[in-house]
Amino acid sequence: MNPILIYDFTTASNPSDWRIINDSVMGGVSQGTFKIDTDGNGIFEGEVSVENNGGFSSVRNEITKVKVLPGAKVCLRVKGDKKEYQFRVKDNISSYYSYVTTFKTSGEWEEIEIPLKDLHPSFRGRKLELPNFSKDCFEEIVFLIGNKKNEHFKLMIDKITLK
Repeated sequence: MNPILIYDFTTASNPSDWRIINDSVMGGVSQGTFKIDTDGNGIFEGEVSVENNGGFSSVRNEITKVKVLPGAKVCLRVKGDKKEYQFRVKDNISSYYSYVTTFKTSGEWEEIEIPLKDLHPSFRGRKLELPNFSKDCFEEIVFLIGNKKNEHFKLMIDKITLK
């Protein structure tokens, strides 16, 4: 199967395609930002604070519905800061829960393959008693950091594909 391009960051990418949601939605004070750097990479960066029962920052994109075949994997070309991040998808934008997995970054540019079947359903940080992802499409992608501690973070994103 030829890879399907979900998002390829370039200097012409529009950062407003991506929306930040921080823990301020529940009283927290974490601050995340998203921009495109001069090399054309998406930069998700900020400070996570556990103050006021907070502790997360996320960036999301409502994408055109992506068709998924059994055994599909999302491939992320990223450069992180050796921290753990969550990758999330929603099969339907109106769903109250997401399908979630965690990946660790190495500090170098790398390609991370995520089998969609490994994403578990989660709502507000709690795993739901539902099957793992087995849908035929998704229409939202999210990167989230929430490691239960105060920390600076920076995740550079080059490309997201589906194999």
